[in-house]
Amino acid sequence: MNGLTLAEQYFHEHGLPMILRDFPLHADRIACGLVGDGSECFGFDDEISRDHDWGPGFCIWLTREDCDDIAEELIQKYEKLPSTFLGYGSRKQSEWGNDRIGVFEIGNFYSRYIGYTSVPQNNEEWMVVPESALAAATNGKVFYDPLGEFSSIRNRLLQFYPDDVRLKKMAARCMTIAQSGQYNLGRCIKREDQFAIRYAETKFCIDVISLIFLINRRYTPFYKWMSRALVELPRLGKEIFEKIGFLIQSADFHLKPEMVEEICSMIIAELKAEGLTDSSSTFLLDHGPIIQSKIKDEKLRERNVWIG
Repeated sequence: MNGLTLAEQYFHEHGLPMILRDFPLHADRIACGLVGDGSECFGFDDEISRDHDWGPGFCIWLTREDCDDIAEELIQKYEKLPSTFLGYGSRKQSEWGNDRIGVFEIGNFYSRYIGYTSVPQNNEEWMVVPESALAAATNGKVFYDPLGEFSSIRNRLLQFYPDDVRLKKMAARCMTIAQSGQYNLGRCIKREDQFAIRYAETKFCIDVISLIFLINRRYTPFYKWMSRALVELPRLGKEIFEKIGFLIQSADFHLKPEMVEEICSMIIAELKAEGLTDSSSTFLLDHGPIIQSKIKDEKLRERNVWIG
């Protein structure tokens, strides 16, 4: 059983009955689920994951008003719930995993991840939030939310970046993908600089994956799960996952530039299919400014194309 399923069953078996019994006046205002840090929130946990911050437990989200009224008592009740469930032992809490489950004020919970207590209000605010933070703030599952306040923020975040912000980030990725992969990787190989070769290849792969997530209107997760999540994306996900696998596993450095070009060709075709570029160039660097020119926000459109 994965951690998310375990958490949901634990909530319905122990959490919800406690809420209905001990907090009847607030039961229709409390939200519960499992969202945030941890492989189980992405559905990627395995046996290895269970050595820390894994096991029965869930999040409880309260409005500010309700937090002032019942948070202290609710925390006490939550901590008295069984520590084991369905044969799974209690959570082995790590030094940095002490606040992944339990009682949270809604605004504080979101602020922890994205720096804002609610949805970013303008393009500038959206631009500064890391993609992995947005991925963590919107993963997992909400088990119970009759009031809907927590879910309303979540659902807006899941609608993805505003169009102009998405375009800005896509333009920047085109630039850095071309720089690291189509330009610098080959030069590093000629110089036989092993560190630079590995760094350029890794930078290329990271930015390619980020761009594929942007194409799919999905937030790129923490680096440990980027590749794992990539394969599930409908647009180019599986194809790029396979190409990147061939690239990083190839022992022949002189074949790598050709593999890079294959990946870039696939990306350019997808960008054209979406109507974001009409250039015939095979160099992704030439497509970045074209994508950026489609941004309606003048301030964002005039920003350095490499930044995003």
